[in-house]
Amino acid sequence: MDLRDLQRVAEDLVGSVEQVIQGKDETVRLALTVLFAGGHLLVEDVPGVGKTMLAKALARSVAGSVRRIQFTPDLLPGDVTGSTVFSADRGEFEFRPGAVFANVVIGDEINRASPKTQSALLECMEEGQVTVDGTTHVLAPPFLVVATQNPVEMDGTYPLPEAQRDRFMARTSMGYPSAAAEVTMLRTHGRVEPLDDLRPVVDVATVRRLLDVVHDVYLAPAIEDYVVALVRRTREHPDVRLGASPRAGLHLVRAARARAGMQGRDHVLPDDVQALAGPVLAHRLLPTSDAVLGGRDGEHVVAEVLRGTALPRPH
Repeated sequence: MDLRDLQRVAEDLVGSVEQVIQGKDETVRLALTVLFAGGHLLVEDVPGVGKTMLAKALARSVAGSVRRIQFTPDLLPGDVTGSTVFSADRGEFEFRPGAVFANVVIGDEINRASPKTQSALLECMEEGQVTVDGTTHVLAPPFLVVATQNPVEMDGTYPLPEAQRDRFMARTSMGYPSAAAEVTMLRTHGRVEPLDDLRPVVDVATVRRLLDVVHDVYLAPAIEDYVVALVRRTREHPDVRLGASPRAGLHLVRAARARAGMQGRDHVLPDDVQALAGPVLAHRLLPTSDAVLGGRDGEHVVAEVLRGTALPRPH
């Protein structure tokens, strides 16, 4: 497979998801960028704006296994990863896989679970495997976690641990739909369930091959230096007490490669890095108390860093 196949499949997936999610082209494309970059997506917004619907539509569009985890305060880590139980019929212990054993895992309202349960996803998301009772079980690629989250200031939620947030390649928010999109939603979604008519447009074997295509997209040394400069500047910004990690730079590069490939290009441009810097970096930054009081968040810091960092020049 080549870049033309990647571009075609990406457009097919955009068209499929947008049958359900109208007027959110940028958000849909970001979700697909994360899919082809081999990352995980955090969708953060108030209830009722289509976070779970986006995750479901993406899962329905890929002909692979799909599991949904409804995160609640009483959810246990074993419910997520699986557990070893004694089988009376076989007279031995056997492993029963948890909900993460799927190609697409929908984590609904992830910040309603306790930090201990949230942390059960750390190994899964970073290494694509689960270790239970000393035995490691590999998760079949592609493995994509699409987690939804309500703002932490709302009742009944727990802030995601920093280590957990750092494992999400990108964060996005749905926002309220436009008036025209909301009218369309009332006309269509009010009569039928829009997901019922959604059919897969790509299988997991194809997605797996396209991940290799993305990996081969060229990244010039000047672009590498630019990414490192952006990441390091977040650590030096006066409004930040914890800047972007080295993992953030790796995720930004992988996402930029996926964006370039989805547009049919065999090389990454500075535009790719700039377009993805906010979604990839902002949610990892911890602002200082003064910045919070002043209403300056991670997006504000990333925007300033982009303005203050010189564009890359060819070596």
